[in-house]
Amino acid sequence: MTLIATTAAATATLITAGLLTSVSAQAAAGCQVAYSVASQWPGGFTGNVTVTNLGDPVSGWTLRWSYGAGQQVSQAWGATASQSGSQVSATNVDYNGNLATNASATFGFNASWNSSSNPAPSSFSLNNVACTGSTTPTTPPPTTPPPSSTPPPSTQPPSALVGWATQNGGTTGGGNAATTTVTTASALTSALNATGAAVIRVSGTITCSGMLRVRSNKTILGNYGATIVGCGFNVSGDRNVIIRNLTFRSWNDDAINVQESATNIWIDHNSFSNGYDGAVDIKRGSDFVTVSWNRVFSHDKTMLLGHSDDNASQDVGHLRVSYHHNWFDGSNQRNPRVRFGNPVHVYNNYYRANGGYGVASTENAGVLVEGNYFENVDDPYHLGEGDSGPGSLVARNNHFVNSPTGQAGGSVASIPYSYQLDTASNVKSIVTAGAGAGRITV
Repeated sequence: MTLIATTAAATATLITAGLLTSVSAQAAAGCQVAYSVASQWPGGFTGNVTVTNLGDPVSGWTLRWSYGAGQQVSQAWGATASQSGSQVSATNVDYNGNLATNASATFGFNASWNSSSNPAPSSFSLNNVACTGSTTPTTPPPTTPPPSSTPPPSTQPPSALVGWATQNGGTTGGGNAATTTVTTASALTSALNATGAAVIRVSGTITCSGMLRVRSNKTILGNYGATIVGCGFNVSGDRNVIIRNLTFRSWNDDAINVQESATNIWIDHNSFSNGYDGAVDIKRGSDFVTVSWNRVFSHDKTMLLGHSDDNASQDVGHLRVSYHHNWFDGSNQRNPRVRFGNPVHVYNNYYRANGGYGVASTENAGVLVEGNYFENVDDPYHLGEGDSGPGSLVARNNHFVNSPTGQAGGSVASIPYSYQLDTASNVKSIVTAGAGAGRITV
């Protein structure tokens, strides 16, 4: 399936097809570009772009377009973007520069707009050749997609809660409680630690240290660009917490720590990089957790599930977690590393160039690894890790690019909730278009 993350009020789609000058071969080739506004809020929006090569294989590309209403690109993923005046240039990154015939590359970006008009670009050029229609120039393309007898495929919206956090009564966080917006470390600390239900909005960049205690019945949402630098969140023995749309950077312990039988936690659409220890560690009997649509990059120890081989008495029968649609973007190891939990569900994640390993099932855990996309991963999944004994791992319907199949064995308990599994070969484009902070409106 193909992810279409749009809203009726904030969507502009432009399909153009035209000339592409090959970098590796001089023959002209065709291309198709799909541009959409995935989400939009006052002063900002998220855009997605897919370029499809219709002609000769190419090695390296730059896509250019101009904005007519003062839009300014501020951040990109899946491409390196720059802007001079109204013109935007997006250049491939290391893993998507080579495009075979009919292959596509997808990237996204955050940008600002004037909250009045956000028109789509009227034209694109690829490698300095205008996109006009096919392998030879044709009439200019229409500014709206042509009608199709087959509707485009879709998937579950990336804002939906799925997985273990839907069980045990569900996860609602602060629900409809009053909203507090925080801009300082002291205000954030107080809001997180307060008793009672609350919706907490984080605005701007907050620099802090250590671990900030998060109490029960909290929804923590990042406004556009919200960033936590230096510290992390500690959910210890509390329940019903939602953490979404935040960027965590350079934390000095864990970015998010869930422990001491904490239950019903949803960690969704966050970005993590350059931290000290775990990005998301879940341990000490915690249960009913969903970790979805996050991006981890420039980081070593990603997601630990179960902290010690000696903690079976507290952990067995718990540590049930769903990891789905996460982008493990070069994160080295623990994507996740699992002890005791069964079933742990790892599905529809994109693994890129993970130097250590992808998934490890240890200490009698049961892990279902399905529908994931592994690219340039030498060790996608295995049983046992370090001094930890093996668990069970069932692998099915995964997609491998320049990666071997992993080590599987044993059986895993059944998954109790309903979910929609995306086709594994589509997961890379789906996840890179939707995972991480700034990709949803909250």
